[in-house]
Amino acid sequence: MKHAYEILFSFHDRTDLSVDTMLRKLLQFVAPLQNLSPSLNDWLLGGETKEEALLYEVFKGYEPTTSAKAVLETQLKGKIDPRCIVIWNGRDGHEGASVQFIGRPKDKTSLVTLVGRPKSFSSDWHLVVDALMVGASIWSPSYITVESNGYFERKTFKDRPGVGWMLYLPKVLSASQVPEARALVPVMSADKKQTGTIIVSVTDDAFSDENPEHVKIANAIEIRLVDQDLLPRYSEL
Repeated sequence: MKHAYEILFSFHDRTDLSVDTMLRKLLQFVAPLQNLSPSLNDWLLGGETKEEALLYEVFKGYEPTTSAKAVLETQLKGKIDPRCIVIWNGRDGHEGASVQFIGRPKDKTSLVTLVGRPKSFSSDWHLVVDALMVGASIWSPSYITVESNGYFERKTFKDRPGVGWMLYLPKVLSASQVPEARALVPVMSADKKQTGTIIVSVTDDAFSDENPEHVKIANAIEIRLVDQDLLPRYSEL
């Protein structure tokens, strides 16, 4: 893999947007990410300079740190829409990764985005699916996308989410509906009911927007979904 990868969760946050709540949800998400890459085991607060961004550890054990909460409480005081938290793994170059949580009132769209450089990600699609499963259980998203850097310009519909490597939709989908998909992974709720489906475009390699065949498959899935009115516009979410 040469490029950065991005996992994006889009959702309406039904809980409060306190610093403590946002950090605890981020902790639920990032704690298992070391399965995706060993470089995703420690997290620091983002800062305006590198020196600033190395000062504050965000989590200790399974709790947000007092220092990180204090810094964020000061930064976000009086801010209602949006409330933004950025954390990173403290590594540069191909091991670098960051997570951004843009929290907005429940009538507006909130976003959580993981951006991982090649050595902070995995070419094993099963491990990427596991990360999506964790995020889906936390945020009940309207959709999730997994794309390599540069795919946005190659997707078929600019006003709708792209398939890229993977797309989660809160719908039950079958192979007959999406025959171009290389895998369809059901996402189950705690009570064992299917709440959605992860569509995987490529399973024999990591997806690359520089591979014409990968782009062709993802585009074909997008067209198939739109033909069946299964891929919403951003304005409908």
